[in-house]
Amino acid sequence: MNTTLGQLLRYGTVGLASNAFGYLLYLLMTAAGMSPRLAMSLLFAVGVCQTFLFNKRWSFRHGGTRGPAFARYCAAYGLGYLLNLIALALFVDHLGYPHQVVQGLTILGLALMLFLLQKFWVFRQPSPPLSTGPGI
Repeated sequence: MNTTLGQLLRYGTVGLASNAFGYLLYLLMTAAGMSPRLAMSLLFAVGVCQTFLFNKRWSFRHGGTRGPAFARYCAAYGLGYLLNLIALALFVDHLGYPHQVVQGLTILGLALMLFLLQKFWVFRQPSPPLSTGPGI
């Protein structure tokens, strides 16, 4: 089942497991006194490395080389990191919303964005070569 729905279900499984564990660690780290931005930054880096192989091999069943896909994966997650950092700075630091809620909602929004980036850019399937047809 390598359809978009199958990919989404597998990606969701990896993401739920990874983000549930990461969010619990985030709550523990911030409860212990770590700043929300530092906790998010550390966990984001761990999450990128942790989920790359699961998403490459299982979620998207990508058979391409690891190096270029990992570079694109890091770029996609770099964008996600910046958006996460901006959300915390804006909604927590400037508007005073609880960081626990902001981080939880941000995870959901980023998950959709990152799925689309992975499907259509990071783990894109190579296009078949153009056929020139017989006798051309």
